[in-house]
Amino acid sequence: MAAPGRPLGLLLVDVPPKHRLAAPPAAVSASQYEQTTSRSELRRQGCAAARRNAGGLTILDFGKPSWNGHSYGTILFSGRFAPNKGITRALYAFAVSYVRCLPRGSDRRIVLARGTSNYGIVVPSPQDAGHAWARETNRLGRLFAAHRNLAEHVTSAAADDIEPAWDRAFVRTRGFLRGFRAAPSHERLYNFGSLDGGGIWSVEQAYYAAVQGNTRVVPQIYSHAMAHQWAELARSGLRTYHRPLRFAGVLTQHRARCGCSLEPHDARRALQRALALHVGSAAPVVPPTLTNIVY
Repeated sequence: MAAPGRPLGLLLVDVPPKHRLAAPPAAVSASQYEQTTSRSELRRQGCAAARRNAGGLTILDFGKPSWNGHSYGTILFSGRFAPNKGITRALYAFAVSYVRCLPRGSDRRIVLARGTSNYGIVVPSPQDAGHAWARETNRLGRLFAAHRNLAEHVTSAAADDIEPAWDRAFVRTRGFLRGFRAAPSHERLYNFGSLDGGGIWSVEQAYYAAVQGNTRVVPQIYSHAMAHQWAELARSGLRTYHRPLRFAGVLTQHRARCGCSLEPHDARRALQRALALHVGSAAPVVPPTLTNIVY
């Protein structure tokens, strides 16, 4: 099965310039830390995204990987277990509602990313958990492909909030990623994590989480310091492996009067400036794919 087309403006760095289509002006999509897999709630979220005319990357983070004794899934941010198949049904409900609520004739597209993290991975096999995550991501993609109206507006992907402080030994994180990448799936994995100041993981480990396989980085850029941490990794990785970091945008957690994060456009500018400072003319591109995550 051919992989569904990707939305305009997303990962343009992968496309030769003469073949690039004009992208709409950069907009900020809303990502979500999920408390439930209720299909009625996810339908509400999908329709709200369509009414905002949202496009680009939308990450729905269902929490840390888990196992309930007979199936893999996650622990939601409400503390409840959600099986992988229940997450897939919830994502499908979001997508159907998003398409139904779009204005007639809209050409808006989203990448709907099934999000988890490397926090507290206590499961029988992190590798099996990663493989199951990839399998359900692919299953959702097949569901979209079977319905032309969905395939025209929504692409299935995976996402992982990967942070070194949550797995200092890197063992569980590597296992999950190895399992995901071993699955026969074309869907992309977006690393939307942080570097926790740098220095916890080696360059090899950080690059494994950010570059290997079908992975792209949508780094958390909540501050200028975080932008410099990613730029320093980009410099070190380029020198060590002669492979650039492949950015797919930036993620923020901005709220009015909060002071907890840069605004999305400011975050992208901060990362671009940090890359120019640390990497110079070989600095990788940061596409204008901006997403702000909320509870």
